[in-house]
Amino acid sequence: MATKNDNKPYRNEKPVAAPIDYSSGMIITDQQRELYRNEGYMILPAVIPPPMLEMLREECSYYLGYYDSIMDAKGVQTENISHRGKRYFINNRYRLSNRLWQFVFSDLMAEVARATVGDEAYLFHEQWVVKGAEQGMKFAWHQDSGYVKWYNPTTEHKPYVTCWCTLDDVSEENGTVYLLPHSRGGTKSTIINHIKEDGTNDLIGYSGSDPGDAVIVPAGSIVAFDSFVFHRSGPNKTERMRRIYLPQFSAKPIDRPDGKPWAMATPFLKDGKNIYNHAEDSAERFGPFPETKKENAA
Repeated sequence: MATKNDNKPYRNEKPVAAPIDYSSGMIITDQQRELYRNEGYMILPAVIPPPMLEMLREECSYYLGYYDSIMDAKGVQTENISHRGKRYFINNRYRLSNRLWQFVFSDLMAEVARATVGDEAYLFHEQWVVKGAEQGMKFAWHQDSGYVKWYNPTTEHKPYVTCWCTLDDVSEENGTVYLLPHSRGGTKSTIINHIKEDGTNDLIGYSGSDPGDAVIVPAGSIVAFDSFVFHRSGPNKTERMRRIYLPQFSAKPIDRPDGKPWAMATPFLKDGKNIYNHAEDSAERFGPFPETKKENAA
């Protein structure tokens, strides 16, 4: 799911938002932690507080309109692996919002990051993943780290965590995610070489017969899986969009060959404590940085 797009400059004219109480009281159990360690995932149903969930839905609408305007300006219907009206991946633009950071760096997400990547964590990547009503496209079997390796074949990074946050109830009918646990995919310590699919630009890393396990959870859930886990999603056959917000956290910065972050490396946790500083957060300090050599590999 980690993909790359140009981080276009954009003037955010929305008024500064007042802080909202986003406390959730979530507790991650020992059983959930063990499942993540062994099989690469954990499921946290309905843990996003209602005010936070409503904020994410509002922000998602804003970003969809913003991204459509970019495609209109370019006169295109497809931008990398985004297809207008069908499937969107809108990434690494959280700073365009004056309140999205309150979710990304919340105590809720700090708890998920500590339980998965540990007491040191960085925001590595974030994106909206939206499937349009009745025509939302499938997404092929892949590892998120497969996209990193596609851009940087020499990468040797440890798994980062993908936090698949549901803005809607998800089901097989509207294109939920299917996970292939490490014990069935043979992926606990391996990044598989992927190939690019013509037409969609998807990267594909698995072509076996195992259908994976469908994740059926309500809106406001977080499905946390490590970046070596194979996953896919089906098409959206319903009359409503299927909306996901997806922040990803790494234990250490993941660099590209020139030494700059592959996507971002915004400090989040140190010694288990939330150290995020909104006033000091900028692309100039923590990425994403322009690439020295432009490649269209997604």
